Amino acid sequence: MTSRSQARLGRSILLHLFLTPLALVWLFPLWMMVVFSTMPDNCIFSPGIELLPHNSFLDNFNNLQSGTNFVGAVGISVSVAVTYTVLSVLLTSMAGWALARYEFHGKGAVVAIIFGTITLPYAVVLIPQFIMVARDFALANTWIALIVPPLFNSLGVLFMRQALSMMPAELFDAARVEGVKEWRIFLFVALPLARPMLAALAIILFLASWNNYLWPLLINSQPGAMTAPVALGTLVGLTKVSWGGIMAGAVMLTVPMLIVFVLLQRHFIAGIAAGAVK
Repeated sequence: MTSRSQARLGRSILLHLFLTPLALVWLFPLWMMVVFSTMPDNCIFSPGIELLPHNSFLDNFNNLQSGTNFVGAVGISVSVAVTYTVLSVLLTSMAGWALARYEFHGKGAVVAIIFGTITLPYAVVLIPQFIMVARDFALANTWIALIVPPLFNSLGVLFMRQALSMMPAELFDAARVEGVKEWRIFLFVALPLARPMLAALAIILFLASWNNYLWPLLINSQPGAMTAPVALGTLVGLTKVSWGGIMAGAVMLTVPMLIVFVLLQRHFIAGIAAGAVK
């Protein structure tokens, strides 16, 4: 083994020795969530630390299901998140394409406004948005209210603008010379080239919709229209809190997302890197 290889191996070992404890610290709360989901409520706050799972997960899930119809709420969350992700990716890609490839009066101002909206706290627009959707449009307790208001994502627009501006303009000019219509260039030339960035954006938007709590809590008051995070919140009562049920629901919402991220992390990292470097 050469001295360079030995140095590289030594750096790798040191890096792993440094990162492994950090990874364990990050994973420990997730593991404790799994452990708590298998414990009865009266054992969760007992003295001492329990590091091994118990056998009460099914009981906690039955309490969760009977109190919230959690399976139905998960179905609503999945449907809303998938629909929102598909529509938002399409709309943000279209806006990014326009800002990256077209020149028009006021383009700089539009980009500046989009940048400015990122700095606004969500609470600033929450109440006006609620009044407009619930009172003016009378869309409370509907899927439209869950999906449409957050569709325009400023970060997604800027991300796709950066990704699409990196592509060679000659490629699109050649397609125009051949008589290809603009919408076909966008759908069948630009978007296939932007697959890694689209995958990364889709993961970000899906997780944002999946974990959204405040807006679904405000706009949907009927039990049959609750998303999964809101359904979990209903287990926190004034006199009783079903901690075991909450932990069981949190495990069911978290573990599938972790698995999806682990399986798709290659596409996620590639998309983020491709969209961040010009």
